[in-house]
Amino acid sequence: MLNNSAVRRGRPIIFGEVLFDQFSESRAVLGGAPFNVAWHLQGFGLEPLFISRIGQDSLGKKVLEKMHSWGMDIGGIQLDSTYPTGTVRVEIESDEPRYTIMPEQAYDYIDASLAMQAAKPIQPFLLYAGTLALRCSTSHQAWQQLAEETGVPIFTDINLRDPWWKPETVEKLLKEARWAKMNQQELAVVTQKDNLLEKNITEAASKLCRDVNCSLVIVTQDSRGALLTSGDETWQGEPVPVENIIDTVGAGDAFSAVNIAGIILNWDPPVILERSLEFASQIVKIRGATTDNRSLYDQFIRRWKM
Repeated sequence: MLNNSAVRRGRPIIFGEVLFDQFSESRAVLGGAPFNVAWHLQGFGLEPLFISRIGQDSLGKKVLEKMHSWGMDIGGIQLDSTYPTGTVRVEIESDEPRYTIMPEQAYDYIDASLAMQAAKPIQPFLLYAGTLALRCSTSHQAWQQLAEETGVPIFTDINLRDPWWKPETVEKLLKEARWAKMNQQELAVVTQKDNLLEKNITEAASKLCRDVNCSLVIVTQDSRGALLTSGDETWQGEPVPVENIIDTVGAGDAFSAVNIAGIILNWDPPVILERSLEFASQIVKIRGATTDNRSLYDQFIRRWKM
């Protein structure tokens, strides 16, 4: 259960894609960074409003069934009679996955008026979006209207997926954001430092934070953990050792979700960092980016006194 101060701070709005990783005709795994973030926030009892668009097809039906079973608010889910529920084709070559993000998906056509209609009844605290769902002008317009009319601070999750992003879009998102999260490879691209060395990551992240006037820039660093920087002060977090890694897909989304939880619950930056890394270390022990094992979330809720 949420404490009273968390309720007063409002609900997160999570905007963007929900899609299926299609490994074969018979195997499809539900995901999409914004969906994964919303799923985890629901697990922590923070009642996100997830705004997306799905096709009127069998995959769309599965999305609604999963959200309903997890107790998620489906008021922000739009139905599309023209475009299909999002998919990513996954092919395994030499034991490595290769992803093809399909164009013209339902999440590319999120309607601005329907999005605002879903958002109006709630008291939002922050607005989250990644970069993929903003590749199409229709969804981008819906995002802009949400940002302008709600007026709440923005958490930007930089997910650079070629060829589905534009430098000018990313630059604008960063300037609008109060909090910005990315991995170290994306930091190198955003700061135009192709040969960014490990020792320069802190310097580059701090400068970016000052340049775009963010409260925090958050950088995941693979085996080196992650860092948070306010531009003037930086906190480095070491990764939690994991003996049996099953699947790293979605670990970054789990990390983002706890960052958002910490912002809503007003945790100090070092606490946010420690807890985000701890939760991500549990997600890599399971298959897939999300789980409906409520006991996993309950143990953190108790320990973190959420």
